[in-house]
Amino acid sequence: MDTILAGDTGGTNTRLAMFDPERMDEPIFSRVYPSRSHESLGAILDRFMEDARRELPDLSSRLGGVPVRLINDFAAIGQAVPRLKPEHLRKIGGGEAVAREPIGVLGAGTGLGECLLFWNGARYQVVSTEGGHTDFAPRSPLEIRLLEYLTTKFGRASWERVVSGQGLLHIYQFLREHEGLEEPPELNKLLREGDPAAVISHSGLERQHAICELTLDVFVSAYGAEAGNLCLKSLAKGGIYLAGGIAAKVLPRLEAGGFRRAFEDKGRFQEFLRTVPVYVILHPQPGLLGAAIAALEE
Repeated sequence: MDTILAGDTGGTNTRLAMFDPERMDEPIFSRVYPSRSHESLGAILDRFMEDARRELPDLSSRLGGVPVRLINDFAAIGQAVPRLKPEHLRKIGGGEAVAREPIGVLGAGTGLGECLLFWNGARYQVVSTEGGHTDFAPRSPLEIRLLEYLTTKFGRASWERVVSGQGLLHIYQFLREHEGLEEPPELNKLLREGDPAAVISHSGLERQHAICELTLDVFVSAYGAEAGNLCLKSLAKGGIYLAGGIAAKVLPRLEAGGFRRAFEDKGRFQEFLRTVPVYVILHPQPGLLGAAIAALEE
């Protein structure tokens, strides 16, 4: 195998890269394209090939006729997790990961992705899930009102409606429309002109507006609760890993305590959850790395 073409297709961006199987740490060539600016994945691939030919003259001949396999985006991230280096991770509490024990991976981005890793006797095997679409479970009077707001608006409330980029906006809208928190004019202007999730998370981190601070608090707590749920469902003594773009961006708030409290607040299993480490993935492209690893192993 001369070259691996790996891709990570998301609702916001599609990332494509070429890897040398002998040097998997860094891609030979990579590009990021806005997903909504192209009519199909094929159109993005055509654009990538055109960009790559200008940089790598022999790329076309090296890729001629190679097989293609599509895998779930979080299955790709799961493939990368066992290969991540210490500098690609930030630990948020817990004890030490136990080798060869189950691992859980979840990440808030455009949606909420989840996968599990189980040791098969030779290596970790990734199991894809759609866990982000399971029912949102409120844990406080405020979250009960949030659930009522979301079910009225959408007919059903999944974890993805709360723990995702859109989830940040849903929580914000709930606090503004149902709980009566003020939206200052300057914040309204920023929300109209920019990416609402980015504006809300940045303002919450900087403690610029009370409504954004509370939005981020609710989001982080819900994120921790669902991470704890995933840990219990898999007995993930190997650790829980947070992927997706949001975790790294709101890392200071994840480390502030609310995430870990919600993660461990599981009644009789609280002592077990206190031992499980949670890691935020800081690697810039874990999905691309995992897709390349999947191709290499196949």
